[in-house]
Amino acid sequence: MRRPVDSLFGRLALLFIGVLLLSHVAWFALMRLERNQLQTRYAVEEATFLVEAVRQHVARTPDQPLPSRVRLVDPTSRDVPINPDDLPPSLRRFLEDVRDRMPPGTDVRVGTPGHPPTLWVRSPADRSWIVVPVQPLRLLRPIEKMVPWFIIIFSAALIAALVAAWQLQQPLRSLAQAVSRFGRGLPVPPVPERGPRELRQLTHGFNQMVQEVARTDNDRAVMLAGVAHDLKTPLARLRLRAEMMEEARMRDGVVRDVDSMAHIVDQFLVFAHDGADRSEPVEVDEQCRRVVRSYRAVAPGAAAIEMRLAAGSGFKLPAATLERVLSNLLDNAHAYGAPPVVVATARTATGYTLSVSDSGKGIAPQDLINASRPFVRLDPARGGNGHSGLGLAIVERLVRRAGGEWEIGNHEGGGLRVLMTFSQDAMPRGVKEEAQQSAW
Repeated sequence: MRRPVDSLFGRLALLFIGVLLLSHVAWFALMRLERNQLQTRYAVEEATFLVEAVRQHVARTPDQPLPSRVRLVDPTSRDVPINPDDLPPSLRRFLEDVRDRMPPGTDVRVGTPGHPPTLWVRSPADRSWIVVPVQPLRLLRPIEKMVPWFIIIFSAALIAALVAAWQLQQPLRSLAQAVSRFGRGLPVPPVPERGPRELRQLTHGFNQMVQEVARTDNDRAVMLAGVAHDLKTPLARLRLRAEMMEEARMRDGVVRDVDSMAHIVDQFLVFAHDGADRSEPVEVDEQCRRVVRSYRAVAPGAAAIEMRLAAGSGFKLPAATLERVLSNLLDNAHAYGAPPVVVATARTATGYTLSVSDSGKGIAPQDLINASRPFVRLDPARGGNGHSGLGLAIVERLVRRAGGEWEIGNHEGGGLRVLMTFSQDAMPRGVKEEAQQSAW
């Protein structure tokens, strides 16, 4: 089961969500703290300035009237407020800051609640209480009222971060898909070089590697095809001359050797062929029956073949690909395995399977890795029987080109088994489109 957190986008999304959440919470907390401190500091400076201005006015021009909302109150007046002990923390801090700015022993109080905010100040040298207006300390908005704004700002930042993460992930996703196609032997178009500089360099290097590998494979295919094609004509002349030989035993031996060489040449041509199979898709179960019947007719002495076909009509592959795969596997089982040979198909939850197994000795575990490599014969003594070491390599290449995966190994009953797995949409797109056009 695929987990979103395992992807690059999922991990970037979690990282961005955590960073944005932490930064926004810290920013809101610092903003509230700084605003509270600035407001208190400004109110203290203003109140201190007014009190000092009133003192200067009383000392220098006592006969002049005081400014509006500024007055002097006798200490024995009933209007002098008495502050309770449970003042709000912000107001208590404000009074302490004002008291720190005044001479020692100064009494600082706030006016009676319900009236315009005033500050009452009386130092030991003052004869009266100095009452000045103060700027009201505005309490910050409650957290509940700031939550919607927090959610809006956080959502906008998160959307922008996710878009940036998506744009960073897309080039990597395209590159990963191209690497997967390249590993399966499918054609890989050039990957667009986009994203950060390091990613562009990586994509450029991958495109160059694909081009070099494709050029090397093409040169090898051209060489093999040229050699195989040039050998066909002399082999045909050699067979014709062999047929004219009078001694039957020698004639049969030469003809058999010529047929083996012709088979090797045909294997070279199939292996060198690098194009997609454009033959008509057919039902795998029905085509398996036809191939097995033809194989029994051509090779009467071949091992017994059992068919266990249960995939149904939905399992389809290109006819030429399927015929080559089965023919090579049946030839391999006939040459190296033991009867019975079982051809089986099945339908699974994710697609279909096709397998060919025999009842021989199988392949040693240490040789399974080299079994599908081209021009590798695990039994060199059999190299003269028309086998070039390309049979399983051809099968692997054809299966991957058809969009499938293959697995080679020894089954529990003994003998070699080649298991091919195809998804429900494994048929290459170009083949599907051509098949649909031909149907119309």
